[in-house]
Amino acid sequence: MSDHSLDPKDWAAFRKQAQDLLDHCIDQMEAAGDRPWQQVPDDLEAQYAIGKGGDVLARLKEDVMPYHAGNTHPRYWGWVQGSGLATDVMAGMVTAVMNSNCGGRNHGANYMERAVIDWTRQQMGMPDTTSGVLVTGTSQATLIAFAAARVRALGSEVRGAGQGNVRLTAYAGQGVHNATRKAIQLMGIGSDNVRIVPLVEGQMDMAELRRLIAADRAEGAQPFLVVGTAGSVDLGLFDDFNALADVAAEENLWLHVDGAFGAWTRLADDPYRSLTDGLERVDSLALDFHKWMYVGYDCGLVLIRNEEEHRAAFAARPVYLKGKDRGVASGDPWYTDYGIDLSRGNRALKVWMALETLGADAFGRAITSNCDLAQSMADEVAKHDNMQAARPPVSNVCVFTARADLPAEAQSALNTKIAIEMQESGEAVFSTTMVDGVEMLRAAIVNHRSSQEDVRAAIRDVAKRAVL
Repeated sequence: MSDHSLDPKDWAAFRKQAQDLLDHCIDQMEAAGDRPWQQVPDDLEAQYAIGKGGDVLARLKEDVMPYHAGNTHPRYWGWVQGSGLATDVMAGMVTAVMNSNCGGRNHGANYMERAVIDWTRQQMGMPDTTSGVLVTGTSQATLIAFAAARVRALGSEVRGAGQGNVRLTAYAGQGVHNATRKAIQLMGIGSDNVRIVPLVEGQMDMAELRRLIAADRAEGAQPFLVVGTAGSVDLGLFDDFNALADVAAEENLWLHVDGAFGAWTRLADDPYRSLTDGLERVDSLALDFHKWMYVGYDCGLVLIRNEEEHRAAFAARPVYLKGKDRGVASGDPWYTDYGIDLSRGNRALKVWMALETLGADAFGRAITSNCDLAQSMADEVAKHDNMQAARPPVSNVCVFTARADLPAEAQSALNTKIAIEMQESGEAVFSTTMVDGVEMLRAAIVNHRSSQEDVRAAIRDVAKRAVL
């Protein structure tokens, strides 16, 4: 071994340490229900200071692993964060050993990524002309999709010359995720050019959408994009994708859907499966595996209906990236031609391993169960005289107030207090959101470990804390 190698000097000792740590990791995952989020100690940052050395494995067990984000716990519902899978442990080991750069070239990880993309394309009902690329998450996927939409609208020249004085406008329903505004800002279009369309019965108002498009055209703007939502952040609402596709076709607009978590109702039983009717007609779709497919962070995907339009927005091969007919530099496609990154980790392996180990049907059952639990939570809320759900759950999100009999300001203060106290106690994690002028408790259930008893216990705890 080279004197400069960073490999272990004693592989046998390393193997023993790694096996011990693996056991500890599996123990923690097996007992996820006993390990809720906990407040980090005041001196934790100092404990992480580089250069402390000592028994690093002991420090991992004592100072690192206990202070996780909480989303592995079965009563973590505050934000849409996936809960992780046991298969991630093994996939993570293999990923580390292979150390693949998935920007391009000819190696197995890229072939696996193609398999994951194609499987997802089929589940979403999109045609075989569809291309995709695994990304950090829906925020990055959204930017990639919008960039392709702009190239369609203005031609490939926009990549070099910019859009000049053209004022592009985009349209999205009330409650659209901030990823849409951020992507439009990053592209230099400006989020002032995102028109927010009001909702009618939880879906984008088609008449108002048409009116806004016509008004923008009359003022000299160029409408180019409409953004639908599959699973809104606050209430888990779904747009009517067939209606949006009709408008997009009539108005010559690109139709994108933010399906970060909600697109995966495609795998669920009805009535949740039908929430995605029309999704097969979109021009682009952004979604996350690390949310409602439960795999470890990070792993998102963008799908674009027309591979040529996708590639036209990103392909760029300087001489050092020129492909070859044979050898390491062969193989096509190279994913650097379909997104922002050249250096990319192997995100596909954990998805592939989960699907091959558990089967797609298992995910459909878990997603259906999460939606059913949201309905059950609303039922439990209704059993308490002063609790009230904001809306009947549409999918996996239940929003409610602990004391509907109080004035709005007092409700908001109490709901916020309950959320924080239950987080700190380890009982359950709710977040809060504003509905009808009241800050309410919100549960977004994307946790395969959650059960009916978890829901009942959490609502009982809310009720106890709601007594003034």
